[in-house]
Amino acid sequence: MNLEKILAISGKPGLYVLKVQTRTGFVAESLTDGKKITVNLKSNVSLLSEISVYTYEGEKPLKEVMSAIAAKENNGAAISHKEDNATLAAYFKEVLPNYDEERVYASDIKKILNWYNTLQAKGLLVEETPAEEVVEAVVAEEAVAEKPKKAKKVTE
Repeated sequence: MNLEKILAISGKPGLYVLKVQTRTGFVAESLTDGKKITVNLKSNVSLLSEISVYTYEGEKPLKEVMSAIAAKENNGAAISHKEDNATLAAYFKEVLPNYDEERVYASDIKKILNWYNTLQAKGLLVEETPAEEVVEAVVAEEAVAEKPKKAKKVTE
């Protein structure tokens, strides 16, 4: 899953995809309705790839948390972010048993589950193939394609 160009913009509902940077900000496209908006540099914007969740051992990147949710749900949708706080906390405890319950609030869990379900519905949570495997596959394909062909005898 690649969260590099997925944005959460303060004051705007939902998630956005970074499309183009401009001199005064950037253009983003909503994942919910596909509308494009311009965002200035003064807006409070967070890249999902830069967000982490507090645990007792340190911080866990959001990508790993979403991977854990995907593993728990067999890449399906998670529970609704509209469940009661106790249900959400119990669910999150199953996904990330060592999350810091004092610093991760119910609102944070709701956001993470809402984001997960949005990305899952759009098919953006597909696990990426590691770069090494891609390179090996390309090299193997090229090796098959470059096998010498038998020359045909030309008779005159």
